Amino acid sequence: MVIPAYDEAPVIHDLIREIRETFQRHGLEGEVLFVDDGSRDSTGRIAQEEAREWPNLRVLTHAVNLGKTEAILTAARSTDRSVLVIFDADLQHAPDEIPRFLDKIAEGWDIVCGRKVGEYDKQVVSSVYNRLSRRMFRVPASDLNSMKAFRAEVLDDVRLRHDWHRFFVVLAYAKGYSVTEIDITLYPRRAGVSKYSGPWRVLGGIVDLLSVWFLTLFSRKPLLLFGTFGALLIVLGLIVGLASIYLRLVHGFGFRPLLDLVVLLETVGFTIFGFGLLAEMVAELREDVDALGRRARR
Repeated sequence: MVIPAYDEAPVIHDLIREIRETFQRHGLEGEVLFVDDGSRDSTGRIAQEEAREWPNLRVLTHAVNLGKTEAILTAARSTDRSVLVIFDADLQHAPDEIPRFLDKIAEGWDIVCGRKVGEYDKQVVSSVYNRLSRRMFRVPASDLNSMKAFRAEVLDDVRLRHDWHRFFVVLAYAKGYSVTEIDITLYPRRAGVSKYSGPWRVLGGIVDLLSVWFLTLFSRKPLLLFGTFGALLIVLGLIVGLASIYLRLVHGFGFRPLLDLVVLLETVGFTIFGFGLLAEMVAELREDVDALGRRARR
């Protein structure tokens, strides 16, 4: 169980107590990895105190606030468990949901997403983001940024950059991992404020969404983008060239800028097409490196 936390001191006692009770009530065995992501309050200290009372709890610490993605990766690198459950520290979900996620994983799914049921502050923004993601990536889940469980091996194939925990499901699904979702109740925050709000977060999310869309669509077949665009410019240059010849021979009309346009279109077109060929070679090398890495992990 992975719990990223940043400045959540008011709820830490309740959080650990309720998770511990859930483990006892359902007979769960496993690690609880609490990642203090550079908190400025007493979050880390309280978690350390709780860890002395419960051996299942381990506290990992970032010296500065790195972000939720980095917190998840830190926890994943610190354990050899085969299944990870991401649980936010704000207690907007009940720890009693954990066994439901584990049951779904046991059915054979690689990733299980929680679909939030209830009112929350960012519902409009989240709804738009999730709709765009489903339309762009065809992911069989309607809520991509909630509580989730997944097989640890998935992280071996998915590269997460800063703040890309929001696209973990998208990237994993593009790699062929199976995804399903279950309804989970969303409760009001007990204390503190959301760490993921503001216009810059929205703008950054849109930019990241476009980046992920580009990577999932063209990273394996870059010639599909660069080759197509380059070929279109080459063909357009040929059309303009033929039009220039026709005007010169039939109408006796010569227009120097048309010839300059032909040179520009052909030069840029062949350059972009060549760039696409080089990108294909890089993509092929990356696939070979990834394959070697997977074999080494096995």
